[in-house]
Amino acid sequence: MKASVIATFFGVLLTCTYAAKEATKKTKKAKLYIPQIDCDVKAGKIINPEFIAKCPPGCQDVKYRVYGTDIYASFSSVCSAAIHSGAIDNTGGKILVQKVAGHAGYRGSFSNGVRSLSLPRWRESFLVSEGKPRKGVTYPSTLEFASSKSTAVKPEPKKPEQDLKVTKSAATSDTSGKAWEQGDTVRKVYQTSPVPMPTTQMAATTPTPTTTTTDPFSTTPKPTTTPATTRTTTDSAAAKPRPGLQRVRDTGSSSVHPAYSSVAAAASTFRGTSTSASNRNILRPNAGIQRQEPVATFRRPAGSPAHLAIETDLWKPGLSFFDTGFASKEELNLKPLEATSQGNPSCKVDLSFLMDGSWSIGKRRFQLQKQFLINVAHALGINNAGPLMGIVQYGDDPSTEFNLKTYASPKELRNAIEKIPQKGGLSNVGKALSFVNKNFFSDANGNRGGAPNVVVVMVDGWPTDRVEEASRLARESGINIFFVTIEAAAQNEKQNVIEPNFVDKAVCRTNGFYSITVPSWFSLHKVVQPLVKRVCDIDRLVCSKTCLNSADIGFVIDGSSSVGTGNFRTVLQFVANISKEFEISDTDTRIGAIQYTYEQRLEFSFDKYSTKQDVLSAIKRINYWSGGTSTGAAISYASEQLFTKSKPNKRKIMILITDGRSYDDVRMPALTAHQNGVIAYSIGVAWAAQDELEAIATDPDKEHSFFVDEFDNLYQFVNPLIQNICTEFNSQPRN
Repeated sequence: MKASVIATFFGVLLTCTYAAKEATKKTKKAKLYIPQIDCDVKAGKIINPEFIAKCPPGCQDVKYRVYGTDIYASFSSVCSAAIHSGAIDNTGGKILVQKVAGHAGYRGSFSNGVRSLSLPRWRESFLVSEGKPRKGVTYPSTLEFASSKSTAVKPEPKKPEQDLKVTKSAATSDTSGKAWEQGDTVRKVYQTSPVPMPTTQMAATTPTPTTTTTDPFSTTPKPTTTPATTRTTTDSAAAKPRPGLQRVRDTGSSSVHPAYSSVAAAASTFRGTSTSASNRNILRPNAGIQRQEPVATFRRPAGSPAHLAIETDLWKPGLSFFDTGFASKEELNLKPLEATSQGNPSCKVDLSFLMDGSWSIGKRRFQLQKQFLINVAHALGINNAGPLMGIVQYGDDPSTEFNLKTYASPKELRNAIEKIPQKGGLSNVGKALSFVNKNFFSDANGNRGGAPNVVVVMVDGWPTDRVEEASRLARESGINIFFVTIEAAAQNEKQNVIEPNFVDKAVCRTNGFYSITVPSWFSLHKVVQPLVKRVCDIDRLVCSKTCLNSADIGFVIDGSSSVGTGNFRTVLQFVANISKEFEISDTDTRIGAIQYTYEQRLEFSFDKYSTKQDVLSAIKRINYWSGGTSTGAAISYASEQLFTKSKPNKRKIMILITDGRSYDDVRMPALTAHQNGVIAYSIGVAWAAQDELEAIATDPDKEHSFFVDEFDNLYQFVNPLIQNICTEFNSQPRN
């Protein structure tokens, strides 16, 4: 009997132990369950203050936006931020997310293949790390998501106060009827009544709020008792549609990139849940003034610091999503600057802006860029008598928005710039510079010839193609290239830049005059005046000077008896063929000539003729002199009569043509000329002495001296001579 009882006891004990172990296993399995989230889920949409989740593969994509570095704005994609931080890679994995207070000055950076953007401020932040649970913390197996919109219900007749409380209680339990503003100081739970309005607008709401305040320094709500109040409106007021809201780039249209559809949706959500109170006195933080206008207000709880109060103009017409109160007053002060010059003739430049239309800058920054261009147009005082301005937008490929002759006033430019849509794509600056060089500065597009050509490149971060070759060709065409680089690569991002030192490889000169670096798109307005001052400093636009329009060229022509009349006419034709390749005017290339035998004669000086036709006619009229050959004396004469009167900003080029050995020494006169900055080319025919030709020529003498057996073959040297002059000009240091 005892044995039977003992056996039964142990059987029951074993059964209980097994059941307990199985229950423990099930509990552990339940605890180990980790919810999975999609790549596009933003931290602000998840209510839980701390959670572990699993990210899928493939979240390293430009369409999943990230704002900040180390600490991220809750508007960011959780999984993409996790890749940016290094918690996971593009294959996905477990992450730990902790919500923290709002932050100011989120810094953009490029890390682990993800480009994060900067943001002035946001109401809530989060930290992300590897998915290891912290001791003593219980993590949810199911995440609680904020509702994206309110649910419209059928209006009911007015009820007694007791029934109204029951209705509110039911509304509170209905998760489809609540709107949660994560991180704000107010949680609103209400019913909504339908209001007739166009489908492109959010439905107006008549909220009956029950509010629960939260401690801004904690993620755990602290309930307080709030009197139940009901806002009522007349039927006519309820039926009246609200004014149309400017959405982010016309939400739903084909022009909206998929990466920004969530931004547009979020904008409509915030607007749809705002109140419609009017004539309310609101003190904007740090503004120092009060104003009265319709607003939706997120107020701080009693006793919390004043700087936590955030007022946002959600219903103000014309504001996009990023304008909703999360930028400082200075950053949103985008009124056009007053013009500093109205068609100032001293600032007569033909100006092309290369506008960054890539997806990397986002919609808000694209708007800031457009406002910057409007401000520049006003500051320049665009006018036919002064500066003219056109815009080329680039992304994957460039296209002209409007050219130099399309608009001739700041007002016209403003209207045109405001209508420019964003192209999207990459930041192919090199391709855009090639496009401008080949297509923009033409007579058909309004190029005025005498005005310097200026290109200002706006680039977010860095280009996605190479710019050096395209920039060199543009500079050789006389285009002054400026760079305005916004949010340039940080030290840890420089390995991602395709072409290191791309700015110095592109700009006209590397002395800092042609480049401006701006730390943030939100401070871009501060460089309007510095940029305007630089592009109007025409004396420093040295890239307007090319090898063909920036020299004083003096021809020293042998008129000795050995040349002969027929050959002398051939020499003059050679001089004319060289001259007509240059742009000749009193401000461009100037031509002078002397003829020598034993003696020297000034045929015409640099300032004698200012048109190409007059110069060619003067060359044709030179009479053959005949006599001996004193080449050394002719060089000294040219130095004194021509090159001492050369302009300081001109290259002094001497081209000497002779057919025999000189009766005097050529070395000392040539050396003196070289020391005075004269670039000497020597061209010998027939009996010319090679050693004298090399002594006359500037080093390296092999590149500056030419020899031909017969006068009739002189034409062969026209192109090599021009090419050498231009190669030498373009190889000058750019500092």
